[in-house]
Amino acid sequence: MDIANMSVAFSQNKVQQQAGISVLKMALGVEATKGDSIASLASVTTKAMELSVQSNLGANLDIGA
Repeated sequence: MDIANMSVAFSQNKVQQQAGISVLKMALGVEATKGDSIASLASVTTKAMELSVQSNLGANLDIGA
């Protein structure tokens, strides 16, 4: 194998590696976003469950002057 072919092969390998790393970074970003969404959903669900267990709280407002 001559030097020119080795150079081309090395360059192609480097580009493939960089593309793989970029795809992995994008996938990690998506998973982090999903994790944040799940955490916020859990918080909302917990609050809804608390309100359903104590449904009388906050239902009435007595205003006296």
